[in-house]
Amino acid sequence: MAVSRTSVTLTACAVGLATLLGWQAWPGAPGARAATYRQGDPLITQRTRGSASAPITIYELSDFQCPFCRRQAVETFPAIEREFIATGKVRWIFLNFPLTQIHPNALPASEFAMCAARLDKFWPVHDLLFTYQGKWAPLKDPVPFLLSLADSAGIARDDILPCLQNGEMRALVQAEAEGAAKSGVESTPTVYVEGAGLLRGAMPFAVYKQVLDSLYLDRTTPVEAGPRGPGSRP
Repeated sequence: MAVSRTSVTLTACAVGLATLLGWQAWPGAPGARAATYRQGDPLITQRTRGSASAPITIYELSDFQCPFCRRQAVETFPAIEREFIATGKVRWIFLNFPLTQIHPNALPASEFAMCAARLDKFWPVHDLLFTYQGKWAPLKDPVPFLLSLADSAGIARDDILPCLQNGEMRALVQAEAEGAAKSGVESTPTVYVEGAGLLRGAMPFAVYKQVLDSLYLDRTTPVEAGPRGPGSRP
């Protein structure tokens, strides 16, 4: 695959990042499953965009309080969704990597998003969290503002509040973050293109387009048979 690496940190992913994080061990991951929550369900289906048959799978490790993650979500992801996800070329899976040492509200934001995922509202909440990041990020207690976002997403407060108050998604969020850190992920956003490598940082759409166009061509172009040798059967 001929892909220019100018201004791109694309690292060979021989470390098997997905396996180290345990994604392959989750029931049904990364294939589609019923959107019914059960105890221990990592809610992969609810935070996946795109077809399970897409030739390219991408895992995004992100922090809702990270300004560079916001840039990727607001400026770059819509174009990726239009050109690659909606067209069946890419499946995109969101994973939590809150950098709590520098972003104290990233953990409650991730918990809120995962509680919304249980109600099949992950993506509306994802978009609202990044859109209004400047409002909730500096708050000492972000929960009241987060609940106002639930209103905007069409989620009844009575449906999501117990999940938040009881910290029901905290272990899942922390397990993802710990797994990513053990695999060598240090910053957000970090994107793992399955079978290809890592993109670190908020890259512009032009970079994604170059990488994904090349990958898609490589994975969907039929391999031509070589010339037949003497004596070979027709």
